[in-house]
Amino acid sequence: MKLANLNLDDYAFSFAKARAMKRHHHFYVGPTNSGKTYHALNTLIAAKSGVYLAPLRLLAMEVRDKLMESGVPCNLITGEERVMIAGAQHTASTIEMMNPTKLVDVAIIDEIQMLQDPDRGSAWTAALVGVPARQVFICGSNAVTALCLRAIEHLNETAEITELQRMTPLILEDDSLCGARYSKPKLKTKLRKGDAIIAFSRKDVLTFSARFRQWGFTVASIYGALSPEVRRHESARFCNNEADILVATDAIGMGLNLPIRRVIFANIFKFDGVASRLLNATEVRQIAGRAGRFGIYDNGYVNIMEDDERFHIAHMLATDDTSDLQKLPIAANIGQIEAISNQLHTAKIAECLEYFADRLQFNHALFALSKIAAQLNQALLVDTFAPNLSLKDKFIFTCAPIAINVNIEKDYFLLCLKSVVEHTIRTLPPAPIWLDSSNAKHLETAEILSQNISLYAWLSYKFPQIFVDAEQIPYLRQSVSRYIERALLTQTGYGDTQRENDLLKHISR
Repeated sequence: MKLANLNLDDYAFSFAKARAMKRHHHFYVGPTNSGKTYHALNTLIAAKSGVYLAPLRLLAMEVRDKLMESGVPCNLITGEERVMIAGAQHTASTIEMMNPTKLVDVAIIDEIQMLQDPDRGSAWTAALVGVPARQVFICGSNAVTALCLRAIEHLNETAEITELQRMTPLILEDDSLCGARYSKPKLKTKLRKGDAIIAFSRKDVLTFSARFRQWGFTVASIYGALSPEVRRHESARFCNNEADILVATDAIGMGLNLPIRRVIFANIFKFDGVASRLLNATEVRQIAGRAGRFGIYDNGYVNIMEDDERFHIAHMLATDDTSDLQKLPIAANIGQIEAISNQLHTAKIAECLEYFADRLQFNHALFALSKIAAQLNQALLVDTFAPNLSLKDKFIFTCAPIAINVNIEKDYFLLCLKSVVEHTIRTLPPAPIWLDSSNAKHLETAEILSQNISLYAWLSYKFPQIFVDAEQIPYLRQSVSRYIERALLTQTGYGDTQRENDLLKHISR
């Protein structure tokens, strides 16, 4: 492989099954609540074979359940589990688990606008270019349609577009909940059954949830640190009228169908890992669009806390959210990394990734290398703590699904890495004695334990001789999920939300 001038057409043609067939692409594009995925799923259910490629493990689980309920045997394949049904010709899978060698009649690629995601966008590129299906249904917003069409034309494949409209009107209410200035007493009088309050941190979700319970509402809570099992449970509580109000992060903007009457933005700013910034048009549309579920409400409503915030939300709802993404992101594979290692005479995975990202010059009309910041941070850890591990195993650990900036997660990651280096068996984390209690003080510890179980499950498929407790995972996961569900109902929050703390600082100046 000549790395200095690698032709990125090699990337497209590395998906041999897809290139050997004449694929046809159906785009179902439009806003939320327009039935995009619904129409595609009807075709998938009727097909002899097919695959649904999900942005989240939770959505893969939901679609798998939907197919099973329709009488269609369906496998579930994610990084953490394989639930295989004898004779099944359908699979629901997370998008990273797309199988480029299994030919099917129908494939659905959901939430195509995720091509813009700096960390995961390359998985959508791989699916778009490489899923071996006679008919490919591409669902999502219109943000990246033009770029996808360019790729399909480049591959000499065909496409058609169906633009769908919202099935219920989305109305931005005239008056904010609190008027000119945020006020807890005003907010209390304005909340209604069917409201979803969208906060942008775990701390604010838990604080609002505890407060609303004190005000006499029943509440469901959804945020990113919760496992898919717990999120499903909380979603079901809201869907089944066991909770009056939903408090959630923007995690609900990714395909969750919930009976929300009104979406209320608790803030119009979001911390993106570097700084606090205003919500962009895609985020506002994806979140606000969850209001007014068809068949339950005639209209969906959107609101904010303060009058001054209304202009930004109105502007984002009216703004064209076409992406400025010019090329499809692609990630390095182990073959390319091994070639770089041989050329540079280095066994350091971080050096190989940096070379791939920064030194290779690819001038292709359609493809570009994806950003590797998160992967590189993991690579630096792997090189430091496992310098003699094989390059292939190092690469596996750079792809592990963890939040490397969370110290407790990082510590468990390093323990798992040590086990592989030393070829010593690692068992599942022991079940804490508080798992059977209803005491909410262990909620954060339980969330971290849930993340560790997920990493263990992921690694058990990569190194089964090391991570040997795969069969015990469902039992421990279920116990942890049940504890978290109980704790969410009794936790007391953090006193004040971020907005309230900011107001207090402003007043004290």
